[in-house]
Amino acid sequence: MDSLTQIVLGAACGEVALGKKIGNKAMLFGAIGGTIPDLDVIFGRLIYHNEIDAMAFHRGFMHSILFSFIGAYLFGKLTFYLYNKGRRKDTTTTKDWIWLFFLSLFTHPILDSFTPYGTQLFLPFSNYRVAFNNISVVDPLYTLPFLFLLIAAMFFNRKSSKRRKLVKLSLYISSFYMLLTLMNKLYIDSVFKESFNKANISYKRYSIQPTILNNFLWYGIAETDKDFKVGFYSIFDSKKGIDTILTIKKKHDLLNINHPDIKTLAWFSNNYFNLEKDSIQYRYYDLRYPLLNPNDTKTSVFKFDLKKINNRWDIVPFNGTPPSKEDFTIFLERIKGK
Repeated sequence: MDSLTQIVLGAACGEVALGKKIGNKAMLFGAIGGTIPDLDVIFGRLIYHNEIDAMAFHRGFMHSILFSFIGAYLFGKLTFYLYNKGRRKDTTTTKDWIWLFFLSLFTHPILDSFTPYGTQLFLPFSNYRVAFNNISVVDPLYTLPFLFLLIAAMFFNRKSSKRRKLVKLSLYISSFYMLLTLMNKLYIDSVFKESFNKANISYKRYSIQPTILNNFLWYGIAETDKDFKVGFYSIFDSKKGIDTILTIKKKHDLLNINHPDIKTLAWFSNNYFNLEKDSIQYRYYDLRYPLLNPNDTKTSVFKFDLKKINNRWDIVPFNGTPPSKEDFTIFLERIKGK
């Protein structure tokens, strides 16, 4: 999920592990631990000069279960060595710090796995991207109550029972909300399946996920031999079913999809993608992510231009226009249902 959410979850993990011993500093170190896996964005650009390689590196080994164990031991040992000096000497143990970093490092990729982006939990043994698709990468209803309760807890003494209750409440509420998103997905899944079948769409597979910033409006995509069928459904809709199903042509024949770089992009998108070409270059649409305007197939929120240099495809730095106010307004209105 987004960086703020991972910071908040990491801070909660730090409090659970060491809050009674070192107070608010535990939240600080937990927040640092919760941020570490996402540093692969920076490392990816340092290691690779190709943006496709760098993008594939994100949510890779630094988001794996194995890294959680290795990182917890290394960061725990190092932090204890640096912290255990002067007045702080013998106030904590190596085990305390290893536990703090394990909780913050391990929960980060687990939380990411609930989003559509996908997380390679099992590297280096498998590059399978775990994605449960039940919560958006950014969801204020998950993050904000969590954040406010943790901030409130910071104002109480580290040994206060009220502090512990607030932290527990933050974890209970966020976990309960996550459970609700899973229940939402089960219901929405049945809606899309019935709608695609009623429309006599012969699909090979389909996928659903919530749209950005909420868990009310959902997006579904079904793959046929020649195209993708997409639709939207809000839990506030008066009727159970998708009212409009759009068609997006694959156009996979525009490029050699067996080229290693295109295969990497296809793997990244779980093969939910299509291509367009203008007079200058090719545009790649990652169709796992919803359209912003439910009525316009060109408003994908995850798209970029491609360029070819010395037989390598690369991503052109984004220089287009941001989503229009009109599209965003239509999106907000669609959340309310119809």
